[in-house]
Amino acid sequence: MSALDAIFKAYDVRGIVPDQLDARIARAVGWSFATFSGAPRLIVGRDMRESGVELSAAFIDGARQAGAGVVDIGLVSTDLLYFASGHMDAPGAMFTASHNPAAYNGIKFCLAGASPVGEESGLGAIRDLAAEVLAGLPEDGASARGTLEQADLVDAYAAHVHSFVDVSALRPLHVVADTANGMGGLVVPRVLAGLPIRLEVLYGELDGSFPNHPADPIQPENLRDLQAAVLDRGADIGLAFDGDADRVFLVDELAQPVSGSLTTALVAQAMLADHPGSTVLHNLICSRIVPETIVAAGGVPVRTRVGHSFIKQVMAETGAVFGGEHSGHYYFRDNYRADSGIIAAMVVLQEMSRRAQPLSELLAPLRRYWASGEVNTEAADPAGTVEAVAAHLASAGGVVDRLDGLTVDKGDWWFNLRPSNTEPLLRLNVEASEVSSGERHVDEVLHLVHSLAPASA
Repeated sequence: MSALDAIFKAYDVRGIVPDQLDARIARAVGWSFATFSGAPRLIVGRDMRESGVELSAAFIDGARQAGAGVVDIGLVSTDLLYFASGHMDAPGAMFTASHNPAAYNGIKFCLAGASPVGEESGLGAIRDLAAEVLAGLPEDGASARGTLEQADLVDAYAAHVHSFVDVSALRPLHVVADTANGMGGLVVPRVLAGLPIRLEVLYGELDGSFPNHPADPIQPENLRDLQAAVLDRGADIGLAFDGDADRVFLVDELAQPVSGSLTTALVAQAMLADHPGSTVLHNLICSRIVPETIVAAGGVPVRTRVGHSFIKQVMAETGAVFGGEHSGHYYFRDNYRADSGIIAAMVVLQEMSRRAQPLSELLAPLRRYWASGEVNTEAADPAGTVEAVAAHLASAGGVVDRLDGLTVDKGDWWFNLRPSNTEPLLRLNVEASEVSSGERHVDEVLHLVHSLAPASA
């Protein structure tokens, strides 16, 4: 069980290949996922990592041994896998390690209709079933009973993405997309084909070794090539995708990076223009500008925990039309409540066309606050440290909530401190009305973290 515990995370399976995740484990997990879901048919996709070929084949073999038919949709982005799950009303498994380095691979799961599977909604049961069958599962597919078929859904997905905008209203725009040798190199050109978009792709070759830079656009250093290209080529916008292309970050025409919060606010405006009075979700580390923008646009903001399983659950409960995370995940009710970077990008292109303004001007009214970005600190006991900081600040004033970690609102600034769901880290986010005070408050909170952290066991 310990080997599986190491790779089963809060939202997915992820580990180093083959030391932590190999074909034998993938086969067992395929069997356990098919058994857990009880569905007659599963959908399986993979990203461009070389190890995905063997791992997904083993997973498919295990699922078929459990009696499930499998539709192999091959090389796809994660958001395309979610679309396939909704479109075909079947559970899905996506082989990807997202933005992790080349040595990693993993599996993201969903049930029929792209319903999320996380630690509290089935992932633990899948792990336990896999542990039970590891010792006795056949090592080859000779006894496979389920059917196997292949399908190409990229064009169907492109048509689905187009349904979120008025494509006739799009004006000619020059777009540079840095797909970082990830799955965006396949999906983005197919989605933008036939539109009045002049597309240039940086690092569009599918290569899971990531020879140019890591496929992690939340890190500023990974945006530098895109920023330079936007300026050099006079582009209207830059799009930066992560490895499995479900996240996107924007760069405006002046080469300024756009945070996930500002993108959430801009997309919320657009969605509320088309769906007046709707509910829009935002996670608790999004900027204050997000709920302020939602209210100003006539919507109802609802604050959620960080993480796709929580957002999708609240979206189902509230009927929210859209939800955004500071990390670059954007969720759409009419996309089976799943996240999609390319749908968010299309909505932004539509807004630029509708308002006939450059992106920097659209965003200017939204740039009201200074944000630290995510500051990560290693901690032997992340949860204990959060409790120690909370106890220390109990009588210090300010509005405190414990929706996810510790959030303290001091009026002109706020912070959230929470344990990572996947690593022994504390994640700190600070927002303030100006740079100088914001940087000072980051130092203050980090001092508390270091001085109050419990000693390691």
